[in-house]
Amino acid sequence: MVHWPRRGPGQGYPDRRCAVPESPGRPVQSLQRAFDLLDDLADAGGRATLSELAAASGLPVATIHRLLATLVELGHVRREPGRRYALGPRLVRLGDTAGRVLGDGVRPVLADLVARTGESANLAGLDGSSAVYLAQVPSPHPMRMFTEVGAHVPLHCTGVGKALLSTVGASRARQLVERAGMPALTPSTIVDVVTLDREIRAGLERGWHVDDGEQEIGVRCVAVPVPDAPTPCAVSVSGPAARLGSDRMAAVGALLGEAARRIAGRPAGAAPGAAPAVRVPEGTSP
Repeated sequence: MVHWPRRGPGQGYPDRRCAVPESPGRPVQSLQRAFDLLDDLADAGGRATLSELAAASGLPVATIHRLLATLVELGHVRREPGRRYALGPRLVRLGDTAGRVLGDGVRPVLADLVARTGESANLAGLDGSSAVYLAQVPSPHPMRMFTEVGAHVPLHCTGVGKALLSTVGASRARQLVERAGMPALTPSTIVDVVTLDREIRAGLERGWHVDDGEQEIGVRCVAVPVPDAPTPCAVSVSGPAARLGSDRMAAVGALLGEAARRIAGRPAGAAPGAAPAVRVPEGTSP
């Protein structure tokens, strides 16, 4: 039996965030609430007022105030002028260390994707209302896609962004993109939530999400979410549209699905690290 530890599923497509197994012992409620508040602060862009946190968490203001006082004392949260609270400096060390450990763990999977597709492979996570790159292995081609680890990209016009949005539920996805805005970066960028919702639903049906020149002209990216990740993550392959043609999308999507399961520790039909001998053929854009 599993339960969702926080918000319920959104409307339209389900909230697919990690289902946490029931523990034989009782959870420490105050500890869970404190971590939930840190999540709420991150979702708000790193800063929020007491009333905004109360609205997001559903907790009494007095409870939030006590939890924040402890988090401030520990350095995980800092108090700002105007009765606002922000994520604290102590989290930087935790995030930096976690990022290095995560990158070390997934890099072999990303390297395998590069070997089988010929294109750059990435792991990204949800950070507030944007996606942040956590790890990358670049393509061997001289002309390739390269994104710095730690760089943030929009959710509405990237393959990893759409894959991440598909995990949080339709109503939460709408909140995130409305908060961040949906600027048109290219003529192909989706700039309204109704069209984006349809695009995410289509990606869920076929099993992979795509950015077809929506963030950068001439670039394609295919992405899938990592199943059961404790925080939303997505794995992707990106490259020039001339090499990553639409005739390759389904095959690349299948490889990404396998890679996502390996990252999650759930390989299907093969031992972790195993890879089929067949390489995805490089096609041309139609």
